[in-house]
Formats: sequence, C-alpha cells, structure tokens
Amino acid sequence: MTTEQTASPHAVPRHVAVIMDGNGRWAAERGKPRHHGHRAGAESVRRTVEYCARSGVEALTLFAFSSENWQRPAAEVSMLMSLFMRVLDREAERLQRNGIRLNIVGDRGRLSERLQARCASAEALTADETGMQLNIAASYGGRWDIATAARRLAEQVAAGERSPASIDVDSLGDEICLHALPAPDLFIRTGGEQRISNFLLWQMAYTELYFTPVLWPDFDDDEMARAMDWFGARERRFGRVSASPVSGDADGA
Repeated sequence: MTTEQTASPHAVPRHVAVIMDGNGRWAAERGKPRHHGHRAGAESVRRTVEYCARSGVEALTLFAFSSENWQRPAAEVSMLMSLFMRVLDREAERLQRNGIRLNIVGDRGRLSERLQARCASAEALTADETGMQLNIAASYGGRWDIATAARRLAEQVAAGERSPASIDVDSLGDEICLHALPAPDLFIRTGGEQRISNFLLWQMAYTELYFTPVLWPDFDDDEMARAMDWFGARERRFGRVSASPVSGDADGA
C-alpha cells in the first residue's frame, strides 16, 4: 500500500534520474509475458512523476529505452515502442494540467517517423509549463551523448567558428543533453543491479547513487520516500574536504 508521502524540504534533490529496471522479472514471477511487466511499469512511472512533482523536485529524468535496447528481439522492441506511443498519447494532457513540461532526449532519428511526430506533439503541448521538467531518455546512451557533443564542437572548429584551444569542460558540457538543467543529485536504479548502464555518463559525475532490489512495478511512494530519506542523509562534498572529521577525506569524493 502506498501513502501520500513527500520528502522533507531539506532533503529534496533538484534533479532525480531513474533507471526503471525489473519489469520483465516482475512479469516472470507472476507467470506473465514480459509486456505485462512493462504495462505495470507504466503505472509506476505515473506514481513517480506525481511524487516528485509533489515534493518540489525540479527535474526528473527517466531512462525509458537505451541505445543498447535496440538489440532486443524485434517483437519486444515493437511492443515497447507501441507502449511508449500510447503512454505519450494518454499522459500528455495530464502533464499539461499539472504544469509539467515534457522533454524527450536521445537519438530520435532511430525512432519511427510516427513516434517522432508524437514526441514533438507532446512536447509542444507542455512547452509553456513552468513546473517540474520530465525528461524521457529514449534511444539514449551516455556515450552517444558525449560523442554527439564532441561532433558538434568539431563541426564548429571545421567551420572556423572556434579554435581547438577553446574547447574545454564547459564548452563540451554546453553541448551535452540536459545542459540547461542542474546535474542529477540523486540516481535511483530499481531491480537489484548496481551499475549505471551508459546512462547520463557526463551528467552524473557527482550524483548520489541509490540501488534497490525492488522491481520497478513495485516501486511505490514508500520506496521513493526511502530513497529521498537516504539522499537527505548523504554528505555531498564534490571533492572538498568533509565538514565531519569522522567522514575523512581520503577518497576526495
């Protein structure tokens, strides 16, 4: 059972990033096909969006479909794309009513023309909203993101618009996806795996990493509150010396 919980104000991260893992295992445990788990996972997306918006989170980024997911069986990819399209159609107006702006990031050229049009339509519908920004990473990979940013800078050099010496961390960061947002403060991965799987590699240099064995369809408000409480107890140093002599500073993290 879920409860109407929100994180305490001092513990609220500005930007939360989530890998929603465990849909297939959740379905298998119930003797159901994988698509049953993906549909149940869509309900967890709604719960998480509502919780974060309620808690004052400024940006929520969900990893919906990775660059590597294109290697899955064609039938499953087709089902995921169809589900993505249905969720977009169903939820865009709800997002608008709640003041949430939708942004879809990734290699959209690999999506079907029909899905690209639906993405653009849903973004346009919510473009003027000023509440939380919901980012959906679809056909996205962190390496693709960095390589694309580097290519843009190389094109600027080739066009004589900048010199190679002008390229630094800030200029590359300005070309990375989500560069206008604060970097993720809290990363959550459900399903028990403890890796970031090519997600927001540049952006998560100092993100707090929270892993839970809970499968994504079971990730409810109580689980989100646990993640928020864990984040609130973290000491974030960003390479500086700890304020607490107990914590130490040997790792520089």
